[in-house]
Amino acid sequence: MNYYNLKDKEEQVNFKTASTKGQGKNKGLFFPETIPRFDEDFIRDLNRFSDEEIAFRCMKDFVDEEIPEMELRKMISETISFEIPLKKINDKISVLELFHGPTLAFKDIGARFMSLCLSYFLKDDDKKVTVLVATSGDTGGAVAGGFYKVPGIDVIILYPKGRVSIVQEKQLTALGENITALEVDGSFDDCQNLVKQAFSDEEINSRIFLTSANSINIARWLPQQIYYLLALKKWQKAEKGDPVICVPSGNFGNICAGILAHFRGMKVDHFIAACNANDVVPYYLKTKILEPKETVATLSNAMDVGNPSNFVRILELFQDQFENLKNSISGYSVNDEDTLETIRKVYEQYTYILEPHGAVAYSALENYLEEHPDKKGFILETAHPVKFPDSVEKAIGEKIKIPASLKELMNKDKKTVEINSDFEELKRFLLNKN
Repeated sequence: MNYYNLKDKEEQVNFKTASTKGQGKNKGLFFPETIPRFDEDFIRDLNRFSDEEIAFRCMKDFVDEEIPEMELRKMISETISFEIPLKKINDKISVLELFHGPTLAFKDIGARFMSLCLSYFLKDDDKKVTVLVATSGDTGGAVAGGFYKVPGIDVIILYPKGRVSIVQEKQLTALGENITALEVDGSFDDCQNLVKQAFSDEEINSRIFLTSANSINIARWLPQQIYYLLALKKWQKAEKGDPVICVPSGNFGNICAGILAHFRGMKVDHFIAACNANDVVPYYLKTKILEPKETVATLSNAMDVGNPSNFVRILELFQDQFENLKNSISGYSVNDEDTLETIRKVYEQYTYILEPHGAVAYSALENYLEEHPDKKGFILETAHPVKFPDSVEKAIGEKIKIPASLKELMNKDKKTVEINSDFEELKRFLLNKN
C-alpha cells in the first residue's frame, strides 16, 4: 500500500515513510492509494470475531508487509487493551465510551498505535526523532502518555495558553523526561500553523528528524477506524438496522476515520458532525462555502478549530462531490448554553454524566432524530467528565470524583516553556534544543 500527498499526487510513499514523516511536501496530508474493502461476511457477522481479530483485519491492508503479522497483532493487542463499551442512554441514543484508556481520551487508541509503529520502525536507527504536535486538549495528553520514556524519541507539544482544562494541562505538562510542553499565547489554530511551518522549514528539517502525532499522521488517523467496527459489533447484538453515528468534531480526524471505514463496507445509516461555535463544516454543508474562520473559545475546547485539517481527506473520499457528501453527513453547531443544558438534562433524566464534547454530540443527534423519528444511533464520548470539572459540576450540581489513575499526576508540578505565536521563536527553541 502506498500513500500519496493530497497537495502533490506525484509524491507517493509507503506506510513507514508516511508515518515517520508525518506529512508531505507543501504541508500535504498523505492518503491511501486504494481503499481496501471489507469482506461482506466479515461485516455482517462481526460477532464471530474477537476484538483483536477485527482490529487486525482493519489495519493489515494499510500496513501491508512492512510490519510482520505477529508484530502487528501484538501492536493491536496493546492498542485496544482496555474496555470500549457501548452503553444505552435511552431507547434512541447510545454512547460509545472511548475514555477508558490510560489518558481517559479517545486519542489513546491512535496515539498508542502510532507510538508502537514509530518504535518498531526506528528501533535500528541511531538518529533521534522529535515528535512535534499541536493540541487543542486531548491529543497532547495521549501523545505524551504514548511516547513517555520511549527511547530515541523526544516529544514537543504546543498547546494554547488558558484554553485547555486543568486535567488536560497536567497530562501535557507534568510528565517531564522526554516530554516538553510549549504554552503558546494564541489559539489551537496558531499552534497548528506553527507546527506546519516547522515541517516546511528547510533549516529545521536539515538538522532535526521531525514527525507529527496529530491525526494528520496516518498512523494516528487510520487506527481510529477500529473502535467504529467494535461499536458496530456491539450494535448488531442489541439493535436492528444500521446506526446513525454522531461524532464530536474539531479537526475532523475522528469522523474521517469512521467515514473511511464506511467506504470500506462498514454499515452506517448516516454520519453527523457535531460542532460547537466553530462551525466551518456545518456552514459548508448548508452553503457549499468552505472557509477557515477565527477560532472561538468554548467549553468543548478540543473542538475549538477554525480550520480543520482532516476535512480535505473527507473531500478526497467523496471525490469533491458535494451532493454525495451532503447526503451522507449532516452538520450541527451547538452553543455553550445548550451544551450545559444537555449535560444537566441527561443527568437528571438518565443519571448519565456527559462531558462537553459528548453533550454537543448528544444534542446534535437528538435534533437529528427528532427529524428522523424512525432511526436510532450512538454518540462518541471522547473524554472522561473529570477532564472538564468546572462545566460538568456546574451543570449537574455535584462534584466529580477524580479517578485513582489521575491523583498522583494532579499532585505533580506543571513544567512548561511559554512562547508567543511567532514562528521564529519556535524555530529558535527547536534549533537550540537540538
